[in-house]
Amino acid sequence: MTTASTAIAQTRRGISAAVRSRAGVLLGVAAAVAVFNLVAPVALLSLVRRPADFFTFNPWLRRLPDYIGSDQPLSAKLDFLSHLTIAWASADGTEGIDWGFIIDVPTIARILCTALVFGAYFALWSYGRHQPMTTQAGVSGAARPAGLLGVMTGAFGLTVGPCSLAGCGAPVLPMVGLAFTGLPGGTLSLFATLSRISSALVIALMAVAVIWLGWRVGSAEPHPA
Repeated sequence: MTTASTAIAQTRRGISAAVRSRAGVLLGVAAAVAVFNLVAPVALLSLVRRPADFFTFNPWLRRLPDYIGSDQPLSAKLDFLSHLTIAWASADGTEGIDWGFIIDVPTIARILCTALVFGAYFALWSYGRHQPMTTQAGVSGAARPAGLLGVMTGAFGLTVGPCSLAGCGAPVLPMVGLAFTGLPGGTLSLFATLSRISSALVIALMAVAVIWLGWRVGSAEPHPA
Protein backbone atom coordinates (compact mmCIF):
# COMPACT_ATOMS: atom_id res chain seq x y z
CA MET A 1 0.00 0.00 0.00
CA THR A 2 2.90 2.33 0.82
CA THR A 3 4.42 1.72 -2.60
CA ALA A 4 1.11 2.43 -4.32
CA SER A 5 0.51 5.62 -2.35
CA THR A 6 4.07 6.75 -3.07
CA ALA A 7 3.61 6.13 -6.80
CA ILE A 8 0.31 8.02 -6.79
CA ALA A 9 1.87 10.96 -4.97
CA GLN A 10 4.84 10.95 -7.37
CA THR A 11 2.53 10.90 -10.39
CA ARG A 12 0.40 13.71 -8.99
CA ARG A 13 3.53 15.72 -8.24
CA GLY A 14 4.81 15.30 -11.79
CA ILE A 15 1.50 16.20 -13.43
CA SER A 16 1.03 19.24 -11.17
CA ALA A 17 4.54 20.51 -11.89
CA ALA A 18 4.11 20.10 -15.65
CA VAL A 19 0.68 21.76 -15.70
CA ARG A 20 1.93 24.74 -13.69
CA SER A 21 5.06 25.16 -15.78
CA ARG A 22 3.53 24.41 -19.18
CA ALA A 23 0.01 25.80 -18.80
CA GLY A 24 0.37 27.51 -22.18
CA VAL A 25 1.20 24.21 -23.88
CA LEU A 26 -1.75 22.48 -22.23
CA LEU A 27 -4.22 25.21 -23.18
CA GLY A 28 -2.77 25.62 -26.68
CA VAL A 29 -2.91 21.92 -27.53
CA ALA A 30 -6.35 21.54 -25.94
CA ALA A 31 -7.68 24.51 -27.93
CA ALA A 32 -6.18 23.20 -31.18
CA VAL A 33 -7.69 19.74 -30.65
CA ALA A 34 -11.10 21.22 -29.80
CA VAL A 35 -11.11 23.55 -32.82
CA PHE A 36 -10.01 20.73 -35.12
CA ASN A 37 -12.82 18.47 -33.90
CA LEU A 38 -15.38 21.23 -34.46
CA VAL A 39 -14.13 22.67 -37.76
CA ALA A 40 -12.65 19.70 -39.63
CA PRO A 41 -15.92 17.73 -40.11
CA VAL A 42 -17.66 20.78 -41.61
CA ALA A 43 -14.67 21.59 -43.82
CA LEU A 44 -14.33 18.00 -45.04
CA LEU A 45 -18.04 17.56 -45.71
CA SER A 46 -18.06 20.89 -47.56
CA LEU A 47 -15.29 19.56 -49.80
CA VAL A 48 -16.54 16.03 -50.46
CA ARG A 49 -20.32 16.62 -50.41
CA ARG A 50 -21.60 20.18 -50.68
CA PRO A 51 -20.47 23.50 -49.15
CA ALA A 52 -22.13 24.33 -45.85
CA ASP A 53 -24.78 27.03 -46.18
CA PHE A 54 -26.43 27.05 -42.76
CA PHE A 55 -25.33 27.22 -39.12
CA THR A 56 -27.34 27.91 -36.01
CA PHE A 57 -27.45 27.37 -32.28
CA ASN A 58 -30.42 25.50 -30.88
CA PRO A 59 -33.12 28.18 -30.32
CA TRP A 60 -34.38 26.17 -27.35
CA LEU A 61 -31.22 27.01 -25.38
CA ARG A 62 -32.75 30.33 -24.30
CA ARG A 63 -35.28 28.27 -22.33
CA LEU A 64 -32.56 26.24 -20.59
CA PRO A 65 -32.54 28.26 -17.30
CA ASP A 66 -36.33 27.89 -17.00
CA TYR A 67 -36.11 24.15 -17.67
CA ILE A 68 -33.38 23.65 -15.07
CA GLY A 69 -35.49 25.51 -12.51
CA SER A 70 -38.70 23.64 -13.38
CA ASP A 71 -40.32 20.94 -11.23
CA GLN A 72 -39.33 18.14 -13.61
CA PRO A 73 -37.67 15.15 -11.85
CA LEU A 74 -33.89 15.40 -11.70
CA SER A 75 -33.50 12.08 -13.53
CA ALA A 76 -35.64 13.38 -16.41
CA LYS A 77 -33.61 16.59 -16.59
CA LEU A 78 -30.30 14.71 -16.66
CA ASP A 79 -31.57 12.31 -19.31
CA PHE A 80 -32.79 15.17 -21.51
CA LEU A 81 -29.75 17.40 -21.05
CA SER A 82 -27.30 14.54 -21.67
CA HIS A 83 -28.51 14.35 -25.28
CA LEU A 84 -29.24 18.04 -25.86
CA THR A 85 -28.26 19.44 -29.25
CA ILE A 86 -26.21 22.64 -28.93
CA ALA A 87 -25.74 23.69 -32.57
CA TRP A 88 -25.59 22.30 -36.06
CA ALA A 89 -24.29 23.11 -39.53
CA SER A 90 -25.80 21.78 -42.73
CA ALA A 91 -25.93 22.01 -46.50
CA ASP A 92 -29.11 21.90 -48.55
CA GLY A 93 -29.33 19.59 -51.55
CA THR A 94 -31.83 19.27 -54.36
CA GLU A 95 -34.08 17.02 -52.25
CA GLY A 96 -33.64 18.52 -48.80
CA ILE A 97 -30.69 18.49 -46.43
CA ASP A 98 -27.65 16.93 -48.08
CA TRP A 99 -25.69 16.63 -44.84
CA GLY A 100 -25.68 17.99 -41.32
CA PHE A 101 -23.05 18.11 -38.59
CA ILE A 102 -24.53 18.08 -35.10
CA ILE A 103 -22.85 19.46 -31.98
CA ASP A 104 -24.57 17.93 -28.97
CA VAL A 105 -23.68 17.37 -25.33
CA PRO A 106 -22.00 13.97 -25.93
CA THR A 107 -19.92 15.56 -28.71
CA ILE A 108 -18.86 18.45 -26.45
CA ALA A 109 -17.99 16.05 -23.62
CA ARG A 110 -15.91 13.85 -25.93
CA ILE A 111 -14.09 16.84 -27.42
CA LEU A 112 -13.31 18.34 -24.00
CA CYS A 113 -12.08 15.01 -22.65
CA THR A 114 -9.89 14.41 -25.70
CA ALA A 115 -8.56 17.97 -25.68
CA LEU A 116 -7.62 17.90 -21.98
CA VAL A 117 -5.93 14.49 -22.22
CA PHE A 118 -3.87 15.54 -25.23
CA GLY A 119 -3.08 18.90 -23.64
CA ALA A 120 -1.86 17.23 -20.45
CA TYR A 121 0.22 14.74 -22.43
CA PHE A 122 2.08 17.38 -24.41
CA ALA A 123 2.50 19.59 -21.34
CA LEU A 124 4.21 16.66 -19.60
CA TRP A 125 6.24 15.88 -22.71
CA SER A 126 7.42 19.48 -23.04
CA TYR A 127 8.24 19.75 -19.34
CA GLY A 128 10.11 16.43 -19.26
CA ARG A 129 12.05 17.26 -22.42
CA HIS A 130 13.57 20.33 -20.76
CA GLN A 131 14.42 18.69 -17.47
CA PRO A 132 18.18 18.60 -16.81
CA MET A 133 19.79 15.31 -17.70
CA THR A 134 21.50 15.32 -14.29
CA THR A 135 18.21 15.00 -12.45
CA GLN A 136 17.13 11.84 -14.21
CA ALA A 137 18.47 10.70 -17.53
CA GLY A 138 15.41 8.58 -18.21
CA VAL A 139 13.02 11.51 -18.21
CA SER A 140 14.77 13.57 -20.86
CA GLY A 141 15.86 10.50 -22.76
CA ALA A 142 12.28 9.28 -23.10
CA ALA A 143 11.00 12.66 -24.29
CA ARG A 144 11.78 12.22 -27.98
CA PRO A 145 10.04 8.83 -28.46
CA ALA A 146 7.21 9.98 -26.20
CA GLY A 147 6.70 13.07 -28.36
CA LEU A 148 6.70 11.01 -31.55
CA LEU A 149 4.24 8.56 -30.01
CA GLY A 150 1.99 11.44 -28.97
CA VAL A 151 1.95 12.95 -32.46
CA MET A 152 1.21 9.58 -34.11
CA THR A 153 -1.50 8.69 -31.60
CA GLY A 154 -2.97 12.17 -31.87
CA ALA A 155 -3.15 12.02 -35.66
CA PHE A 156 -4.80 8.60 -35.51
CA GLY A 157 -7.20 9.63 -32.77
CA LEU A 158 -8.32 12.81 -34.50
CA THR A 159 -8.96 11.06 -37.82
CA VAL A 160 -10.98 8.20 -36.31
CA GLY A 161 -12.89 10.35 -33.81
CA PRO A 162 -16.68 10.00 -34.20
CA CYS A 163 -18.81 12.83 -35.61
CA SER A 164 -22.57 13.18 -35.07
CA LEU A 165 -24.17 13.57 -38.48
CA ALA A 166 -27.45 13.76 -40.35
CA GLY A 167 -28.08 12.83 -43.97
CA CYS A 168 -24.83 10.88 -44.44
CA GLY A 169 -26.19 7.34 -44.14
CA ALA A 170 -25.18 6.88 -40.49
CA PRO A 171 -25.74 8.92 -37.31
CA VAL A 172 -22.05 8.70 -36.37
CA LEU A 173 -18.99 8.45 -38.61
CA PRO A 174 -15.25 8.74 -38.01
CA MET A 175 -13.56 11.87 -39.34
CA VAL A 176 -11.79 9.90 -42.06
CA GLY A 177 -15.06 8.20 -43.01
CA LEU A 178 -16.66 11.49 -44.06
CA ALA A 179 -14.97 11.15 -47.43
CA PHE A 180 -16.83 7.88 -48.06
CA THR A 181 -20.39 8.84 -47.19
CA GLY A 182 -21.69 7.28 -50.40
CA LEU A 183 -20.89 3.75 -49.24
CA PRO A 184 -23.63 1.21 -48.34
CA GLY A 185 -25.34 1.58 -44.98
CA GLY A 186 -23.79 -1.60 -43.57
CA THR A 187 -20.28 -0.33 -44.29
CA LEU A 188 -21.04 3.04 -42.74
CA SER A 189 -22.45 1.30 -39.66
CA LEU A 190 -19.22 -0.67 -39.36
CA PHE A 191 -17.27 2.58 -39.67
CA ALA A 192 -19.36 4.05 -36.84
CA THR A 193 -18.72 1.08 -34.53
CA LEU A 194 -15.00 1.05 -35.24
CA SER A 195 -14.87 4.80 -34.70
CA ARG A 196 -16.37 4.56 -31.21
CA ILE A 197 -14.04 1.72 -30.23
CA SER A 198 -10.94 3.37 -31.70
CA SER A 199 -11.70 6.72 -30.10
CA ALA A 200 -12.19 5.12 -26.67
CA LEU A 201 -8.93 3.18 -27.04
CA VAL A 202 -6.99 6.29 -28.07
CA ILE A 203 -8.27 8.29 -25.09
CA ALA A 204 -7.53 5.38 -22.74
CA LEU A 205 -4.00 4.94 -24.12
CA MET A 206 -3.28 8.65 -23.89
CA ALA A 207 -4.61 8.73 -20.32
CA VAL A 208 -2.27 5.86 -19.41
CA ALA A 209 0.57 7.74 -21.12
CA VAL A 210 -0.24 10.85 -19.05
CA ILE A 211 -0.04 8.79 -15.86
CA TRP A 212 3.24 7.19 -16.97
CA LEU A 213 4.82 10.51 -17.93
CA GLY A 214 3.56 12.05 -14.71
CA TRP A 215 5.25 9.28 -12.75
CA ARG A 216 8.50 9.69 -14.69
CA VAL A 217 8.52 13.46 -14.33
CA GLY A 218 7.47 13.28 -10.69
CA SER A 219 10.49 11.14 -9.82
CA ALA A 220 12.75 14.08 -10.72
CA GLU A 221 10.73 16.61 -8.73
CA PRO A 222 11.76 17.53 -5.17
CA HIS A 223 9.63 15.96 -2.48
CA PRO A 224 7.48 18.38 -0.48
CA ALA A 225 8.89 19.26 2.90
